[in-house]
Amino acid sequence: MRDFGSLNRVILVGRLGQDPDLRYVPATGRPYARFTLATTESFINQSTGERETRTEWHRIVVWGKLAEFAANYLRKGKQILIEGKLRSRTWEGRDGIKRTTTEIEAENIILLGKKEETTEVSEPEIERIEESFPPERDFPPVDDNEDVPF
Repeated sequence: MRDFGSLNRVILVGRLGQDPDLRYVPATGRPYARFTLATTESFINQSTGERETRTEWHRIVVWGKLAEFAANYLRKGKQILIEGKLRSRTWEGRDGIKRTTTEIEAENIILLGKKEETTEVSEPEIERIEESFPPERDFPPVDDNEDVPF
């Protein structure tokens, strides 16, 4: 039964920090892709009166056909809208230290930006790409050496 007293929903508009990295879960062959998304906000610094910007980096993971779509059509610098859920996971690193990360598990991706940036994608794909995920998920192994921009 669904608990309607809570909601785990994230909507971000930003630019890709890297091309998606498509991989497959070894045990099942299920595709997944990871990439980072930068969101930037602009504000006036109250003490100096100058305009400043702040960039936040978000780790994104996508599964199944949406992962294959991301690998085929998303490129570094492309502006997109992501809709998904926050997911936290814990693992033990090679050094024996317990680590935790929080990612956005994308369920929808909408391509934004100029028409020239989306020439290989059909109009239905541009409007909305959706995929539902089963309750059980295969979480991919984590590379302790991957670069994290935050």
